[in-house]
Amino acid sequence: MTTYFFDSTYQDTTYGEEAMHLKEFESCQFINCDFTACNFIGVTFIDCTFTNCNFNSTKLNHTALRTVQFNNCKMQDINFAMCDKLIFEIAFSRCNLDFSKFYALKLKETLFKNCSLIAVDFMATDLSEVVFDHCDLYRAEFDKANASKADFRTSYNYTIDPEKTKIKKATFALEGLKGLLYKHNIIVE
Repeated sequence: MTTYFFDSTYQDTTYGEEAMHLKEFESCQFINCDFTACNFIGVTFIDCTFTNCNFNSTKLNHTALRTVQFNNCKMQDINFAMCDKLIFEIAFSRCNLDFSKFYALKLKETLFKNCSLIAVDFMATDLSEVVFDHCDLYRAEFDKANASKADFRTSYNYTIDPEKTKIKKATFALEGLKGLLYKHNIIVE
């Protein structure tokens, strides 16, 4: 049986392994919470905000993220591909998402603002109209992704193969062109 929580604030809380089983949170805020030992199973978050929370290596199995905002969170090595895909809507600001996986998810129009996305797996992901605003995309993987109309203008350290990634009408800054031409050994100055 699912337990329902509405319009609540949780602050400075450390959650244990089974603390997030079969729960639904709507319009809730989580501030300075630690979920590193937590194993999410059958959890739903609707219109929730997480600020200064630690999710490093957390398991998000069958977790629904519906209009969820993450601000200044540590989220390294998270497999978002295991989340419920129905109404999957998320946004990230000042988060560390290094080594996380978004494999084959629909992230259309998602905002990544001032995030570290080092070695993130975006393979086969729908990144259409995604905004990467001042993000570090070093070694992020984009093979078979659809990045049509995505905005990379202020981001850096990306390498994207236009032969393996759809980038029609995506926007890039002139300084970022070397990330599109790397495999051709072309020098851009």
